[in-house]
Amino acid sequence: MFVAQILAQFFFMMSEKVGGAEGTKLDEDFKDLERKADVSSKAISDVLCKTTEYLQPNPASRARLTMVNTMSKMRGQVKSPGYPQAEGLLGECMLKYGRDMGEDTNFGGALVEMGEAMKRLAEIKDSLDIDVKQNFIDPFQTIIDKDLKDIQHYLKKLEGRRLDYDYKKKRQGKIPDEELRLAAEKFEESKEAAETSMQNLLDTDVEQVSQLTALVESQLQFHRQSMEVLEELAQRMRERVNKAQSQPRQKRMPVSRPSFDCSEPEDSNGGWNPSAAPPSYTSAAAPSFNRTSSRQKRNSTDQPCCKALYDFEPENDGELGFCEGNVITLTNQIDENWFEGTVHGQSGFFPCSYVEVMVPLRH
Repeated sequence: MFVAQILAQFFFMMSEKVGGAEGTKLDEDFKDLERKADVSSKAISDVLCKTTEYLQPNPASRARLTMVNTMSKMRGQVKSPGYPQAEGLLGECMLKYGRDMGEDTNFGGALVEMGEAMKRLAEIKDSLDIDVKQNFIDPFQTIIDKDLKDIQHYLKKLEGRRLDYDYKKKRQGKIPDEELRLAAEKFEESKEAAETSMQNLLDTDVEQVSQLTALVESQLQFHRQSMEVLEELAQRMRERVNKAQSQPRQKRMPVSRPSFDCSEPEDSNGGWNPSAAPPSYTSAAAPSFNRTSSRQKRNSTDQPCCKALYDFEPENDGELGFCEGNVITLTNQIDENWFEGTVHGQSGFFPCSYVEVMVPLRH
């Protein structure tokens, strides 16, 4: 008897769809409520999906996040265990090569500083993931797992009881009136339950807006903390650049070379003759020696040199100190701001603005 009734309801449903048999109509208020609940259900499901993609754009990372969340629920953990963030992986790479180069080098030290900052950003991203999961994803997932499933259950039950009521109404007079009355009561009961479940969903919009607010606040905190880390890092990088630009390029330290005075008359093969006695000078017959004429004679060989306009005190290794008026032999021009030269047997670098070029370098 029960199987025959089910088959009859099935054939009635098919005749309703194919043959256009008139069934019990639901009122417009119910249809409007059903439409609003359907839109809300789709919004919650799609926003939840896109939020997960926002937290982890990489599909492999999303799968890892889902697995981690499942395991944390099974173990009863409040917070999910950590999983590698992209910022953390980049930070590990920078730290490795920065330490290999040496933190005392400019590039190596910069890599270490940036690697540590990226590790801090990874920790901030972990906090964002946990906050969003607890305050947004989990509440929305509860709505999907409970409220939306309840609505679907009541709507499906309503459709079955509507078909049963229509089938018995069509056989009115052939079945007991009590059976028809019970079918009508069950139909109204299911309709009321479906209406209540959909209305409850729509009435919780304040809670849903609160959860959206929690999402915004989590993102705001994430970006604020990230900005603080990045601003501090940018300042350190600028200081490194300024320090590097203020120093000459340390290509190589010049090797001091012995100076040869080719202006003196040669004896034998240009060397010293041990049999020759050193000249002696008396006050009456002392030769006049003019330093200026000697310097002019030396400069006549077109040896690149410059004259110091001010005293220069070296502050860094490799810099050449001198006093105002010193004549410095030029050996190289490092850039538009720095010369390389020798004076008093010392070699090093010095700023161009401290000297006046007397004989320029040949290029």
